[in-house]
Amino acid sequence: MKKVLIGILVLVVVASLVGFMVWKAQSGYTKVLTGKVVKGDLSTVVSGTGQIKPKNYVNLGAMMLGRVTHFYVKEGDHVKKGEVVATIENVQQQATVDAQKATIDAAKTDINSYLAAEKTAQANVEHAQADLEQKKLDWDRAQGLYKDGVMSKQDYDAKKAAYDTDVATVNQSVAGLNQAKAQTESARGHMQTQVATQRVNEDMLNRTYAVAPFDGIVTNMPVRQGETVVEGIQNAEGSTLMTLADMSVITAEVKVDETDIVNVQLGQPADITVDALPGRVFKGHVTLVGDQAILRSTGVATSQSTTGTEEAKDFKVVVTLDQPDSELRPGLSTTAKITTAHKANVLALPIQSLTNAVPEKLDSNGKPILSTAASAETPKQAPVQGVYVVRNMGGKLRAVFVPVKTGITGATDIEVVSGLEQGDEVVTGPYKTLRALKGGALLKRDTDKPAAANPAS
Repeated sequence: MKKVLIGILVLVVVASLVGFMVWKAQSGYTKVLTGKVVKGDLSTVVSGTGQIKPKNYVNLGAMMLGRVTHFYVKEGDHVKKGEVVATIENVQQQATVDAQKATIDAAKTDINSYLAAEKTAQANVEHAQADLEQKKLDWDRAQGLYKDGVMSKQDYDAKKAAYDTDVATVNQSVAGLNQAKAQTESARGHMQTQVATQRVNEDMLNRTYAVAPFDGIVTNMPVRQGETVVEGIQNAEGSTLMTLADMSVITAEVKVDETDIVNVQLGQPADITVDALPGRVFKGHVTLVGDQAILRSTGVATSQSTTGTEEAKDFKVVVTLDQPDSELRPGLSTTAKITTAHKANVLALPIQSLTNAVPEKLDSNGKPILSTAASAETPKQAPVQGVYVVRNMGGKLRAVFVPVKTGITGATDIEVVSGLEQGDEVVTGPYKTLRALKGGALLKRDTDKPAAANPAS
């Protein structure tokens, strides 16, 4: 039993000694996560959420007070331009049109009778002119006979009277013809007035029919058949029969954070996803960038807000889909990922490796070089953006701060413009360790956690 206790005691002492030696060997080292500087394609993406909207839509309003007698479509139906989609009670308007049609028909009959009277008057004129020509010949012959003394004064006067009578008859017939023509023109004028009145009546009747202004889909029907609608202001309650959407051009209207809107420009490509259609991605491009901020809490433009409180703001961005899809419906929730910048085959490093620090001069062993020329008047160097590169110095891994100039930012990586080369190993974390790290610090890769993935895309 004594030997067993002695053996256990020896093992404890040996284990303690080994642990102390390991602790001693690792003291002064900082465990870090690292990543590599690699080449690849890099894209800057701005996201916004919103809903699917048609580019063109119309609230088809009532143009006449009355009861809806029939709906010929239902919500979700496709309609064609010119198709009658609803009717409003129109008994009075239809009766007015029919009565005016009868009046016009009667006016046409009157015109036909006046035209017949014109023909009769024309015939009377022609008959009177023929008689006048005969009487003119008799009168001319009588003048010669009377001059030669062959005809008596009584017969001469009779021929002259007959001629004068026929002249008056012709004038009377011509006057009758002109009167008949005037009556015909008057009747035509009255009929044109009746026709104009009929156009007004037909317009009032047509106002009781709701007609689709373009090919589209019915998206909303706020009233039911049998309810009374009123002619009023657009979108007023009881004045809108239905909403028609032209789905030949579909847009995604989204809100983009104010910090990202400066990078969004017209024509930039975007990927649109719809919550109701998981797994599908629709291609599109930016067609509108709003110039007014919208309060996130109320959705009201800042120019219309009466409060002066500071709060988060968004901007409206419209993305037009390149190819419309029949499965898309107005109002579906959507997310647009807009590519605001893209570069191919560029150097990139993990974003989390960037930090701000003051570069330190190191000796060949990786230890900081202390300057003896520094004085109280010497201004301190301002921190600069850079990364801690893992360097093998004197057989040990040390942190060397390297200033870095960066470019576009991707989802997890950022472009390296200058300062690093492909294959350089940089410290990526942990966050607290990276912020407290100093140049020349001894490093030890943390093998307990997997290295952070850093695809440059």
